[in-house]
Amino acid sequence: MSKIRSLSYAQQVCVKTAGKAMQKTGMLRPGARVGVAVSGGVDSFVLLKVMQLRQRIVPFPFEFMALHLNPGFEPASHAPLVRWLAREGIAGHVEVTDYGPRGHSEENLRHSPCFYCARLRRKRLFALCAEYRLTHLAFGHNNDDLVTTFLMNLVQTGKVAGMSMSEPFFGGALQVIRPLLLLPKAEIVRAARQWELPVFANACPSAGSTRRTGMLDVLDAMCGGSKVRRKNVFNGLARWQLELNEKARIDWTGEDGVD
Repeated sequence: MSKIRSLSYAQQVCVKTAGKAMQKTGMLRPGARVGVAVSGGVDSFVLLKVMQLRQRIVPFPFEFMALHLNPGFEPASHAPLVRWLAREGIAGHVEVTDYGPRGHSEENLRHSPCFYCARLRRKRLFALCAEYRLTHLAFGHNNDDLVTTFLMNLVQTGKVAGMSMSEPFFGGALQVIRPLLLLPKAEIVRAARQWELPVFANACPSAGSTRRTGMLDVLDAMCGGSKVRRKNVFNGLARWQLELNEKARIDWTGEDGVD
């Protein structure tokens, strides 16, 4: 625990809040092998650091590795990640793809570039999990993503659905987890700066103009600029998803408790 006490406030918030999500939903189990999907942005870099620190805290062994799929706009953009992984002693798989250009090409006539690229990326990540015999796939989604996903589902499909913190795929062969889903973006950004993580820019031409970004503008309009109202929306959806995941865990295992 001395490692935690030596951290800054923002860093402690990231590590402890992720730990809360892990414990409440039973995300990990002894011997888990976790692939961390790393884009190079602030969220996934912080998730890597959090996993590194949580590995020293949890009372059972688990392994993790970074999985980076360069979308193909700047084939050498991931160099800072490769150097950082080597310095930290973290295993990683890095490959350059053509998913980004394909998403913006005539090959993709039905969907947004982001949807198409994300689908290709997700399919490849699942294949890598099978290749490396990983039991978990972790994403760095935060509570902004939780809210925007809820709003997008409500507005575009008429469904009341959020973003699960821990969800089984392929009959339970792979568990998709989101340890940062309870965390506000601001704390993640502060912690990343304090850790001096080598975050690199997204070269995608659609960056900053996605539907998800637009939903944050809708949220701001709904809240009328009130930080309290915005925080209430975040907290309400976070509690809802936490309760759903806890119930699903109890229904699956028959146990009410934490690891």
